[in-house]
Amino acid sequence: MALKKKELKEFKQILMDERNLLIKNANDTIKNEIELSKDDMSDEADLASALIDQGLSLRLRGRERMLIEKIDGALERIESGEFGICIACEDDINLNRLRARTVTTMCIACKEEQEQRERHYQG
Repeated sequence: MALKKKELKEFKQILMDERNLLIKNANDTIKNEIELSKDDMSDEADLASALIDQGLSLRLRGRERMLIEKIDGALERIESGEFGICIACEDDINLNRLRARTVTTMCIACKEEQEQRERHYQG
């Protein structure tokens, strides 16, 4: 059961909104959190705390960058007609799964199987 045009439009809007929010957050980080102020460097404890905060912000932005890449991939799949189709088994991905994890590329059964294989190789 392929997704309807209305559903595709809905998912596209969700993805675009999330992408725009992530980019706004990244721009805010660049403007407000990257540069250390003179107050942050008043003593070693303040400097250490500011550097830890800065590192956490940068790691968070790195994760958000990866999510933006996944969002871009989902938007490309919408345009190519492949959105909502599992990359492993080529079955339709359940609509509820897509609503819960819009960037997903796998149906729940294939994702669970992949995670089980990963656990097996790690153990």
